[in-house]
Amino acid sequence: MTETQSKLVISPDSDAVIAEIEIAAPPARVFQALTDERELLRWFTDPSCPVNLWQMDARRGGRYRYTTEKGTVAVNHVSEFECHGEILELDPPRLLVYTWIANWHLDKSLRTVVRWELTPAGAGTHVKVTHSGLVSEPAARKDYSGGWPGALDSLKKFVENKVEQ
Repeated sequence: MTETQSKLVISPDSDAVIAEIEIAAPPARVFQALTDERELLRWFTDPSCPVNLWQMDARRGGRYRYTTEKGTVAVNHVSEFECHGEILELDPPRLLVYTWIANWHLDKSLRTVVRWELTPAGAGTHVKVTHSGLVSEPAARKDYSGGWPGALDSLKKFVENKVEQ
């Protein structure tokens, strides 16, 4: 697979940000990177808001949480990000769905949903992430429009260059 950039779509009703990418690794390897907190710490981060904590209890009903250090980016006047939620669906290695409650949303109790779909594609995996429930969060939606494609690019680089342990 030679594609290096993710694709982005915002739903017509402005409720969802949808990003997709092809990764030259099997679905099981990609799924591991999405659910292993040690691996999440290594790729689900950015210099503009460095992650300092990732906790992931990757089971249906399990909880996750991540926090960042104070960064150079701000969304709704927040520059130290915290997000948490509950795993709603887990079907390794093809599906991971969780609630996403973020301190940078206007409504700090808003439960948005992140859905990861992994589909075999040749010798690799087609990854689609859909973040929905954003119709009332225009600033966050705009941030996610860059954030999710960036996360997919980081995931791709991490998984494709990672030596299996």
